[in-house]
Amino acid sequence: MTLRASHLRDSVNPGLSVGQRVTLFCELAREFEDRGEYEEAREILCGLWPRGAQRPNLTDLDPASAAEVLLRAGVLTGLIGSKNQIREAQETAKNLISESLSEFASRKYQKKIAEAQSELAMCYWRAGELNEAHDLLDTALSLLTIENELRARTIVRMAVVERGRNNFDNAFRVLTDNEPLFQKIHNAMVKGTYHVILGSVLVHLWESKRRGDLLDRALIEYAAATYHYELAGNESYIANAENELALLYYSINRCDEAHEHLDRARRILVRLKVHGTVAQIDETRACVFLKQGRIEEAEHAARSSVRRLDKGDRPVALIEALITHGRALARLGSHSVALDDFRRAFYLAENSDRTDWAADAALAAFQEIGDHLTVVDSQNLHLPLRDRKHMRSVEHEVIKDALENAKGSITYAARSMGVSYQALTYMLNTRHKDLLTLRTPVRRRPRKQ
Repeated sequence: MTLRASHLRDSVNPGLSVGQRVTLFCELAREFEDRGEYEEAREILCGLWPRGAQRPNLTDLDPASAAEVLLRAGVLTGLIGSKNQIREAQETAKNLISESLSEFASRKYQKKIAEAQSELAMCYWRAGELNEAHDLLDTALSLLTIENELRARTIVRMAVVERGRNNFDNAFRVLTDNEPLFQKIHNAMVKGTYHVILGSVLVHLWESKRRGDLLDRALIEYAAATYHYELAGNESYIANAENELALLYYSINRCDEAHEHLDRARRILVRLKVHGTVAQIDETRACVFLKQGRIEEAEHAARSSVRRLDKGDRPVALIEALITHGRALARLGSHSVALDDFRRAFYLAENSDRTDWAADAALAAFQEIGDHLTVVDSQNLHLPLRDRKHMRSVEHEVIKDALENAKGSITYAARSMGVSYQALTYMLNTRHKDLLTLRTPVRRRPRKQ
């Protein structure tokens, strides 16, 4: 008998207390969550959480049971909001989970405190607030001293956040140091996520280290992820594994195979109506098209991604799509429209405290349309920066890229950035002395006799 059938049978037992019945419903809802069946999970709680209501009906529930319902409702609000691109869903989810967390804390339920913190971290992660997510997960892990499924789930989430912060070595260490735990647990969904995140981290490490064994291992991890997701019956996560495989093949210039995996992922997600992830598939597709030189198709795919993400509340995914769309527009010759996309991506990144993405947006603008930027345009691109440290970080990356593309020529680097030779020389000599090694040696002019 499955856990689901067992819970349904037990739920009609007249000998159960209200609290026991609530616990059973919450556990069954959690099982549906792991299968990616979020609406079905919500239906399980419909007696306590009527459809359309933001807050559950907690009348006649004891505080501990009420906290369980608030936690489950908050988790589902975040998951359904992400799936259906519902604005402010993550804020509503945060409020519900935070209320449950307060109750658990007042009762010193250490395991439930950690669980609520882990779930709250995912709301922050979806909203692009990675530092807050990291801190919550770090606190949760400090409370989870026993090797169990909840600790495994929290470790995977920490790796997801570290990957989002581009701390790939940290993410790899977190996952590999805890490999024995993932071999021990039985939850197929958690095991699948462990393998897919490890595969993704290995691909990123390959991009910096260029070791073939990393790619070979990534392929093995993705195969393991698909196997476990199929055991869990979670089709949307299978589609995610297909997207990660597409990114791997994109990285090694096997674009036809990348498209095949994207086709499979998109078919699943369209059928499941997971609009936010469909948008990410379209953005990946646009990147593959750009690599193939199929610029018009890239622009169409990226535009579709931006349009879908504009309806939701996933700023980091939207930033990425805007940068890709800007690249496609620039290569089609639509430089002013491309600049609008780059500026918007830059502004969103700064307002999400994502200086890494702000740097990427600025860098993409100079790479793609540097020759068409006026001095005013190049200065305006930096206006949304909120402090001098952020500006210096972006400026450093832009200058570094310009010098590398110009093979060390100050003249050509300055021209691509839309600034004068004197201005770039001043920035190098005063603010970015470490980049002086990239410039070609200064030629001394012979003195006139």
